[in-house]
Amino acid sequence: MSLDEEIAARLEKLQKLKKENIDPYPAQTERSHTVAQMLSSWPSLVESGAVVTVTGRLKTKRAHGGLVFADIEDGTGTIQIAVKRDVVGDEIFTRFADLSDLGDFWAVAGTSFVTKKGERTISANTVTLLTKTLLPLPEKWHGLTDVEVRFRKRYLDLISNELVRDIFKKRSLIVRAIRTFFDERGYLEVETPILQTLAGGANAEPFITHHNTLGIDLYLRIAPELYLKRLLVGGMEKVYEMARCFRNEGMDHLHNPEFTQIEAYEAYANYRDYMKLVEELLPFVARAIGLDVTAVPFEDTTIDFTPPYPRMTFNESLEKYGKFKPAIIADHKKLIAEAEARGVAVLREWGYGKLLDELFKTFARPHILQPTFIIDHPIELSPLTKRKFDDPLHVERFQLLVGKGIELVNSFSELNDPIDQEARFASQEAARVGGDTEAQRLDDDFITALKHGMPPAAGLGLGIDRLVALLTNTHSIKEVILFPTLRPE
Repeated sequence: MSLDEEIAARLEKLQKLKKENIDPYPAQTERSHTVAQMLSSWPSLVESGAVVTVTGRLKTKRAHGGLVFADIEDGTGTIQIAVKRDVVGDEIFTRFADLSDLGDFWAVAGTSFVTKKGERTISANTVTLLTKTLLPLPEKWHGLTDVEVRFRKRYLDLISNELVRDIFKKRSLIVRAIRTFFDERGYLEVETPILQTLAGGANAEPFITHHNTLGIDLYLRIAPELYLKRLLVGGMEKVYEMARCFRNEGMDHLHNPEFTQIEAYEAYANYRDYMKLVEELLPFVARAIGLDVTAVPFEDTTIDFTPPYPRMTFNESLEKYGKFKPAIIADHKKLIAEAEARGVAVLREWGYGKLLDELFKTFARPHILQPTFIIDHPIELSPLTKRKFDDPLHVERFQLLVGKGIELVNSFSELNDPIDQEARFASQEAARVGGDTEAQRLDDDFITALKHGMPPAAGLGLGIDRLVALLTNTHSIKEVILFPTLRPE
């Protein structure tokens, strides 16, 4: 039967149901047990002969004369049902046998027994249609294997693939564990604006929209950082936000224009304190989904999240993995020449900081598999970060890298000197004028807030999508985002 014929047959069954005065989409549903609850109580249900009601999607159907076996699946599991003509009566039996299709939702009330083949089964006293489906399940048409179709029609992917459902259950557990971790340490969960008059807090190009009533352009936030630090000024000493962020940038296995991260800030802490915090957080989250922190599966190897994690300065990583000499790293012109000699297409608008970052991404980051703190970045890369007191050309910052170059965490001792911050913003504005569309903007209100005094503090951003992908051994973050951004069909 072709797909068009299948659809026509289902529509015909729908009309027959309506002619029999059967509501194919009733509003009221009764359920006494989920499948998991029923299976966990199986011995007592068999012994007592209690009538239970389960609900779910019809996944298989096998007719044997006056008996139909079928499998019903809900969000907790699958169970076999047996619908017998001499038990449910001719009318209900015929309706189920002739007018049901795979994918329909049914309520089944009955008692528990075990078949001769040892299968736990519900002997139906009655079956009730809950939802009539008009399109077949994807596996009827050779499965759902096209990756783009899987992402576009995630609902079909979830129906077809139990492993996909498991990933998103684990994602929920991971997010819950992160919240628990910070809640137990006295942090307050807050919400800050997604629509902002100025996109700040990270080096990225924003999405722009327009507010008709105010007559102004607004930006989808690229990070919640500057608003969260305003809360530190206001006296909230420990805050975090599970933040949806938006960046108008390229897309690959680690980047989606819309993504989720947690940002957390703590007064009177510094980046060394937050390295210790991260070393506590990651094993806590891994254990929450049942992983052995010493051997988390990743591609063809394993990752050990047991602390402490090694630390390497930004420049040391370029020296070790990129084989750049310190004198070359320190000289902008020599570094350009060296980069071009190695085949890097250096763009005219790149400043010194952008060049360093691109060389780090190209020559150092891909070599780092086990959790490693890259610390003490050049000041040009970190406009919101406190300088190192004994080395003012570098800042108190770390990135946690893992899994062959995945940047999982970015953290630093927060810059709270308003004069220094204003000068850094001015430098970023100059870079923007020079063509760097990702450079940060001057935020006058944030400078004003700092002038009222922000306590010394540390902050971090952790990519939820990347963490979930890593802990579920999934190559692309599109696999762990329910509805990733795609080009319209």
